[in-house]
Amino acid sequence: MKTTTPLAIALLLATASASLAQTTTPAAPAMPGVAATTGNPNLAVASIKLDNGVRVSKIVGATVFTSDNKDLGKIDDLVMTKGDEVTLAVVSVGGFLGVGSKLVAFPYKDLKQDGDHLTLPGVTVESLNAMPSFEY
Repeated sequence: MKTTTPLAIALLLATASASLAQTTTPAAPAMPGVAATTGNPNLAVASIKLDNGVRVSKIVGATVFTSDNKDLGKIDDLVMTKGDEVTLAVVSVGGFLGVGSKLVAFPYKDLKQDGDHLTLPGVTVESLNAMPSFEY
């Protein structure tokens, strides 16, 4: 039976740690105005405050209400111009669980947002149902 000597073990460990050191990921480049929140130089967490914007993922799927807090429907889609400006909001109205609903579009600027609460002032369930269907 062959035994491994302490010198062989030390050489094996030195070789393994040298090869691991060569395969580590370089530190992420610093972003202006963003501080890393970890103690690991190979891992940076970006945290940027949105002063003048809103995440699309917070709007699409959100419920839209009337001024008197009646449910109008859900935001189905947003339509943008080539200049990166959102111009239309498409709302799915009526139906049950998406069956029998129709899509209607209105100017995005008409949508009022107070935190996560979206309203369409001056719009009623009846007026949205009377609007023509939006088609892509």
